[in-house]
Parts: sequence; C-alpha cells; structure tokens
Amino acid sequence: MKIFNLFSVLVLATVFTFTSCKEKAADDANAAPATDASAMATTDPSTMPAADPNAMTAEGASATPVPTGPLTSLKFDNQEYDWGTVMDGDKVTKAFKFINTGKEPLIISKANASCGCTVPEWPKDAIAPGKSGEIKVVFDSKGKGAVGGRDESKRVTITANTDPADTYLTIKGKIDKKADAAN
Repeated sequence: MKIFNLFSVLVLATVFTFTSCKEKAADDANAAPATDASAMATTDPSTMPAADPNAMTAEGASATPVPTGPLTSLKFDNQEYDWGTVMDGDKVTKAFKFINTGKEPLIISKANASCGCTVPEWPKDAIAPGKSGEIKVVFDSKGKGAVGGRDESKRVTITANTDPADTYLTIKGKIDKKADAAN
C-alpha cells in the first residue's frame, strides 16, 4: 500500500510540474518552488527506501530535507541573472559562482527549479572552506515566447548545510516570438 501511495504522489507531482510550466510568468513568480518530480518519477519504486512519515507535509508532498551536521555558509557573486531578450526556443545558460565562506565543508544536498524547463547542475562533492564552485542553470525557452516579448522568471532553490538551509537563485528575461511563428 505504501508503494502505491508513493507512486500516486509521484504521478501527481509530475503532472503538476509539467502543467505548471505552461502558466504565465506572473503566476510562476508568485508560486512556491515545485519538487523536482521529473527526476523522482523515473526512479524505480522497488529501489527506493521506505518513506519516512515524518518527511511528508500535510499536502502529501515531500518536505525539503534539513541538512544535518556542522553548518557552514556560502556567498554567491550574484543570485540573480537577467538574460535580456531571447527568441522562443533559445536555451539560456548561466553559471552562478559561489564560495564557501564558513569553516566547515559545504555540502549541497539538492537544487530544485520552479519548472521542468529549468535544469540546475551542482557540485556533488563537498566544497572545502575558502574554496569556490558553481551552480550551472539551463533554461529552455521553447514554447514560452510571445510576439512583442513575454517576461519570464524562474527560481532555483539550493539546499545545503547552511543556515538558512535554502538559498535562492533567479534567472529572468524576455522571450520574443516572430510574428509569423505565432500562428
């Protein structure tokens, strides 16, 4: 029964993630970050550990895991990137550089984007104190443009052994579409 319930939650989370990508940018800017359901949906339920009932919220979605162990701190050069204007279908890539400004190794447990069209990549190994790293974010604008341009904003939540545990990065800009492609 637990596997069926977990499977149901994964299916619903996947549907929510893919339908939320089609919402307007204004709705997206006000929404809380979605769980990375696309990665979870491809996981074989038989290989997953038993669900921890304490890790579920009242709505049934997985809660953000709270890092354990010694805490550290990190500082980004910039936590927001404005790509300007791109054409519908272009991919935008931004590397957000950071440094571990604390006295303990920095461990990034996950990075989630607010939409499946935005994919973050982060270092899986610990970052020593004083050392730097980067979070690479790729945004695919396919199907998001409008004639005359449409504003778009995406949020990436970085969860690490920091206080607070979550740090937010934002990429934004305008997506244009040629008038003859609008039909």
